[in-house]
Amino acid sequence: MSQAEATAAGTTATAVTDASPVRKRIWTLGLFRSELVTTFRRWRTITLLAVLAGVPILVGIAVKIETSGSSPAAGGGGGGPAFIAQITNNGLFLVFTSLAATLPFFLPMAVGVIAGDAIAGEANAGTLRYLLVAPAGRTRLLLTKYATTMTFCLVATLVVAVTALATGALLFPLGDLVTISGTRIGFGEGLVRALLIALVVAASLVGIAALGLFVSTLTNSGIAAMATTVGLLITVQILDQIPQLHAIQPYLFSHHWLSFADLMREPVYWDDLLKNLGLQGLYAAVFGSAAWARFTAKDITA
Repeated sequence: MSQAEATAAGTTATAVTDASPVRKRIWTLGLFRSELVTTFRRWRTITLLAVLAGVPILVGIAVKIETSGSSPAAGGGGGGPAFIAQITNNGLFLVFTSLAATLPFFLPMAVGVIAGDAIAGEANAGTLRYLLVAPAGRTRLLLTKYATTMTFCLVATLVVAVTALATGALLFPLGDLVTISGTRIGFGEGLVRALLIALVVAASLVGIAALGLFVSTLTNSGIAAMATTVGLLITVQILDQIPQLHAIQPYLFSHHWLSFADLMREPVYWDDLLKNLGLQGLYAAVFGSAAWARFTAKDITA
């Protein structure tokens, strides 16, 4: 074999070798895109998003009716994570109020439904075995399902925030904001903080998403997985309200959820925010690993 032929053969072999990871990455992106399309086309997902979008609309209308006979200044002076007393002064506070209203139950319930159905729903429909045909693999499929669930977390949170912003702009005045600390910030900075709060709220759902995915690997019934995940959510919320359990409450995934209100302080109080993000990361690592261990050993017969 001549030197030119040897060089050509080596180049071809290298190209074939390098093409395999490229094909895998392309296939993974295709699988992720397919999962996203499938998830967001389901009527269940559309219904969940519609319900979430309805919450800020109802809150805004209720506040508007309640304060229609009084001056806007009468609603001011309140603070706290719900910010509801400030809505009549500035419609941007409807974003914070709506996120505070949906985070304890509505948002995590919606995420629990999507995560609980991720694996169990495929098993129940008899499509899980076909999804595992090469080049998918169980680990890649599980990561794709979790990435899809996390995308839903972000989309659901943004649906609440954007709907609240539109409703607040329609029903109430907009302008500079008064923070919890009593300082005044511009409307542009307020929008930036609203976006940061939405991102923190979405990140706060990482733990329940991982828990729901783990539950989804334990059963072949999508309904059972969704019900179990939502049931665990309710149980944790109850435990977090019992004073006698104060020793374990800081370790519950919902304990620091409303810490996003600290982004409306001047300066921002980071301690509880970082505790919340760290706790969500811990839950994601523990239950994500448990889901991987269970799913890789699961007997797929349907």
